[in-house]
Amino acid sequence: MYLNVFRSRKRANFDGEAYAADAARMQALARTQKGFISFRTYAAEDGETLSMSEWQTEEHARAWQRNAEHVAVQGKGRSEYYETYTVYSCREPQVRSFNRKGNR
Repeated sequence: MYLNVFRSRKRANFDGEAYAADAARMQALARTQKGFISFRTYAAEDGETLSMSEWQTEEHARAWQRNAEHVAVQGKGRSEYYETYTVYSCREPQVRSFNRKGNR
């Protein structure tokens, strides 16, 4: 598995409707890409967002990063939407889980 975590803050004057439309389109497109596993996004009370995507391999994640439509929207994000962002990526993350129903 390959994991990307995208931590961001939007600009004060960003176009929320345009952002939501671009985000929905990118989520739908990502789900069609080879190797896609999952995507989740969370918002903190202070406006920071955290998005996480999981891929079967690093190569699949890199292919998504280079997708032409995704590249265009990434540029739009830098020029119009984001004040700051940081991307954390890792190959084969250590995964620990708990499932109350499955643990006896």
